[in-house]
Amino acid sequence: MFRDILEFLLWGLSERPEQQRILFLLFLCMYVVTVAGNLLIVLAIGTDARLHTPMYFFLASLSCADILFTSTTVPKALVNIQTQSRSISYAGCLVQLYFFLTFGDMDIFLLATMAYDRYMAICHPLHYKIVMSRQRCTLLVTACWVLTSLVAMTHTFLIFRLSFCSKKIIPDFFCDLGPLMKVSCSDTQVNELVLLFLGGAVILIPFILILVSYIHIVSAILRVPSAQGRHKAFSTCGSHLAVVALFFGTVIRAYLFMYTVVTPMLNPFIYSLRNKDMKCALARCLRGKVFFSLGQ
Repeated sequence: MFRDILEFLLWGLSERPEQQRILFLLFLCMYVVTVAGNLLIVLAIGTDARLHTPMYFFLASLSCADILFTSTTVPKALVNIQTQSRSISYAGCLVQLYFFLTFGDMDIFLLATMAYDRYMAICHPLHYKIVMSRQRCTLLVTACWVLTSLVAMTHTFLIFRLSFCSKKIIPDFFCDLGPLMKVSCSDTQVNELVLLFLGGAVILIPFILILVSYIHIVSAILRVPSAQGRHKAFSTCGSHLAVVALFFGTVIRAYLFMYTVVTPMLNPFIYSLRNKDMKCALARCLRGKVFFSLGQ
């Protein structure tokens, strides 16, 4: 078998023409909203000096990851719907798989990093600026990219080792680990073990870090004597908690559609609508009153 001539069929969407038109418009609208919303977040943060803080640096990184994550799967689905073609080449499938895993895991790691940032800001405010310096924040984001790339590379290489006997049907609208292992002609025991332990660790470790961070955060907030002080502290974490709940909830309950399309689309709305500084910065962007502060 020659891998370079092998194709898969992405059979995760409806075959009915009337439903395909609806799906095309739905996916297109959600993709445009996702990209536009997250780009607006990045623009607002990059052009407003008051938002040049660790929390917003991580938020901008999350928005970039969401744009790339959605762009890995949705454009191909749109092309397939429009052209009435469901095929994807072997090489194209592996490339999509690698970037899907990279950017998907990047969201998890960034959410854990943002939880650590909130932990330092609330539990150790006197050391916050020293610990969360620009160099440290850049290092944390870089480490997230490196780790997710290594994880994705491991899974992709293990899929590359498998044999696929003929044109195969994947019951999804994108290439993912589980469906690819199911249509393989090879023994997938190693792949399954790596997915269980490495994939489980990628989700479980950040989740535990987030959980531990918020246990300390809630404990510290409850010790604040004034109700106004407690409300202010909680308000800085509300957006992040909402995104964490949305992310892990959809990973567990509705992986295919919600996780790959809906969550990246809702993130910018959650952060902008619940954050006064973001609302002000976005309003200035929309009015065209944007000032670049490169040195700050």
